[in-house]
Amino acid sequence: MISFIARYFSSLWELLTAPFRAIWRGISALFPPRDCTIMDTPDGSVHTYQQSSFWRFAKFCVIVTMSMWAAWATYVYVYHRPLLQKRTQQLEQARNQHYRQMTDLKTYLKKYNDLTRNLTVIDDKILKADTDKLSDSEKENLLNTKSKISGELDFLHTKITEMMEDEHYTPEFEKISEMSLEFELVRNENDTIKQKNQQITESFHEIADADQQIVDIVAKLTSDNISDLRNHLKKINANIIKLGLTENKLIEKANDYSSSLIGAAYKPIDIKKNSNIKYKKIAKDVEQWHGLHRLTEILPLGAPVNKMVVTSPYGTRADPFTGKEKQHKGIDFAGKIGTELYAVAPGRVISAGERHGYGTTVEIDHGLGFTTLYAHLSKVMVSRGDGVRPGTVIGLGGSSGRSTGPHLHYEIRYKGTPFNPINFVKD
Repeated sequence: MISFIARYFSSLWELLTAPFRAIWRGISALFPPRDCTIMDTPDGSVHTYQQSSFWRFAKFCVIVTMSMWAAWATYVYVYHRPLLQKRTQQLEQARNQHYRQMTDLKTYLKKYNDLTRNLTVIDDKILKADTDKLSDSEKENLLNTKSKISGELDFLHTKITEMMEDEHYTPEFEKISEMSLEFELVRNENDTIKQKNQQITESFHEIADADQQIVDIVAKLTSDNISDLRNHLKKINANIIKLGLTENKLIEKANDYSSSLIGAAYKPIDIKKNSNIKYKKIAKDVEQWHGLHRLTEILPLGAPVNKMVVTSPYGTRADPFTGKEKQHKGIDFAGKIGTELYAVAPGRVISAGERHGYGTTVEIDHGLGFTTLYAHLSKVMVSRGDGVRPGTVIGLGGSSGRSTGPHLHYEIRYKGTPFNPINFVKD
């Protein structure tokens, strides 16, 4: 055997590939190489190339494969497409019927539960008829209602059982002959809805009365509070006008202002344009009240010392060092070294340290453009960036800087410009 293989095959590889080479010889015999000629028309050139057996065989395989695929696709389209369309229509019909059946089932189950609940209530009333001392006519009405509900329950029980057990059940609303029974159910529901509508109407009148009372109370409260707050702020009206501000502008700015010390900005009540004018007025009054209330919290109102003794007012005065006329930009309060000085409103410290001419100072930003300045301190009790509230001790009185003796120089500034603070500090 080995000698036979060695005689006709030079190697083991040649023995293994012999069948494939035999097949390829057969393919080459069927698809021998062929010369192809191509004429280049513009210049008359003629090009010749040879198609190998491999490329001719590959082309043949591609043509056979595409032909088989086209034949199969045509068969599927012609024969199976109508069947598929028919099955699709049947599936859609079954889906629609199932949906209608489920709709019927939900409707009947809901009605069944409602009727069962009503029957329980009526049974309870009948049991308590003697205790509640019901009249004969009322008892008779209860019994008639119970009988009517029992009949409806029997009907619904029959329909639900039929729906569950009948494989070929047709949805209720496609069976015209039984619509009259459904009409009875709808009529009973309509009577119940009428009773509920009457109750809702009565409740609506009660709500309308309560609403009017609430509106009147809220309107009075907002009006009284607005008057009180305006009286509280009346003393600083002259300053506000001189600063180029108005009450409405300040209220708007106060409502829009937000900080961690004051809270978030005010969100106006959303009233539609076609709402009753009384609601629009209340919304406007509440917005004004909120703005005025915020102004009493934000503005630096009040004295920075426990005992207020003014030693030098705001305005032109003789300079204590030179004797010449000079503008005094704040108010001087009498006090000893170590006197506690207080923040008059919520704010954040924007400066704490030495300042030329002012000595040791603290400046606080209260928002809306207003700041307060404490000068000639002996000690600072806060740091830059600290948040302060009314009554926070921010420093101790002293005589630092350009000063002739212990006192507090106090300024209120609007957008960096000092103004006469006397109306802000006096009660």
